[in-house]
Amino acid sequence: MSKLGFVGLGIMGTPMAAHLIKAGHEVSLYSIQGAPEELVKAGGVARQSGKEVAQNANVIFIMVPDTPHVAAALFDANGIGEGLSAGKIVVDMSSISPIETKEFAEKVRALGADYLDAPVSGGQVGAEAGTLSIMVGGAEAIFNKIKPLFELMGKNITLVGGNGDGQTAKVANQMIVALTIEAVGEALLFASKAGADPARVRQALMGGFASSRILEVHGERMIKRTFDPGFRIELHQKDLNLALQNARKLGVALPNTATCQELFNVCAAHGGKAWDHSGMVRALELMANFEIGQKA
Repeated sequence: MSKLGFVGLGIMGTPMAAHLIKAGHEVSLYSIQGAPEELVKAGGVARQSGKEVAQNANVIFIMVPDTPHVAAALFDANGIGEGLSAGKIVVDMSSISPIETKEFAEKVRALGADYLDAPVSGGQVGAEAGTLSIMVGGAEAIFNKIKPLFELMGKNITLVGGNGDGQTAKVANQMIVALTIEAVGEALLFASKAGADPARVRQALMGGFASSRILEVHGERMIKRTFDPGFRIELHQKDLNLALQNARKLGVALPNTATCQELFNVCAAHGGKAWDHSGMVRALELMANFEIGQKA
């Protein structure tokens, strides 16, 4: 297990790979923009392709933005798939389609390797602190092999079920987060326009049944107008698209998820694709022609 690979070294992948290197593992690194210098200095080994990573690792982690990126990392020319062999394990920690995840798992197993989907929650802060929540889909025996490595990157690690179930859990997570951001935004906007101090309203609510991590963190961002990423709106849009697409296939109505997606769309149309997702409140403010913190 000491020979690891990591493909996708952005704001999440870089600190996650750093934890593996710090623990003493040999980690092969590949990213389209090149392996970060700090990881190489820490002991990581830069490789020229996903194929090279897979040839030099027993466990290959993937952390890229979306479903097509995972497909490319796995199955394009010089991709991870070309370097796989019996006994190797692919662990996709991206947040992507549950349905296509099952297809990827079948293709990887056909190459003789095993597959886990293991999307995460906790954002850049959680990745840097090693406190991510990790939702895993796959065989229990493979999960048990990889769990000590997950424990280097996260704290709340759950085997949800078979391949695709980890991704389903992540989509559910993103639905709850979006709906709660929307609720906090509505509440603080209502309180502010009614003439109350939104900061003190938030402080009061933090001691009651409405208390939540989102009220604590994102509520503060709404009051302070700090919408720098963070978790970008365009990434949350992607996750809600997955929810709505899969819901249509399942015949399930998600009316409030659809509303949150429309609010994100309004933000994006006003130049906010790169805002932190707490910036959803800006769509509510635009409709109210009033900003939180403004004098009523």
